[in-house]
Amino acid sequence: MVVKRRKKSSRQCKTHGWGANKHRNSGMRGGYGNAGSGKKCDSKKPSNWSEEYFGKHGFVSKGQKECVCKINLKDIEDKLPTWLEEKKAKQEAGTIILNLEELGYNKLLSTGKLTKKIKITVAKAAEGAAEKIKAAGGELVVKE
Repeated sequence: MVVKRRKKSSRQCKTHGWGANKHRNSGMRGGYGNAGSGKKCDSKKPSNWSEEYFGKHGFVSKGQKECVCKINLKDIEDKLPTWLEEKKAKQEAGTIILNLEELGYNKLLSTGKLTKKIKITVAKAAEGAAEKIKAAGGELVVKE
């Protein structure tokens, strides 16, 4: 059942009793804006602490960013038999030739070990990866 009430501000003069700048017709609903939301006090904060409520949202894109698709030496070692079966890697004179750009990778990282002699072509590579490939007897071709 709806209770009709008379506003308190109609019973009070603006300059007598409340002061000149306070209580401007928002008393029954708790105030304007974030009044009662817990922005200043901690009592009601958890009830409306959603990501949309406080703070800035989103960002401004500064242009298109290059997608970095990376792969480790360990992953190459694991996937190499599959790539040889699917003809994505070639084997010539005891050396496996692998083009990572054709497989969708543009960066080679150095985690893991290589046990086979591999010639790898890639856009970017870590220094540690180059050392490990040379230690295994392979070759690294970096295209820039």
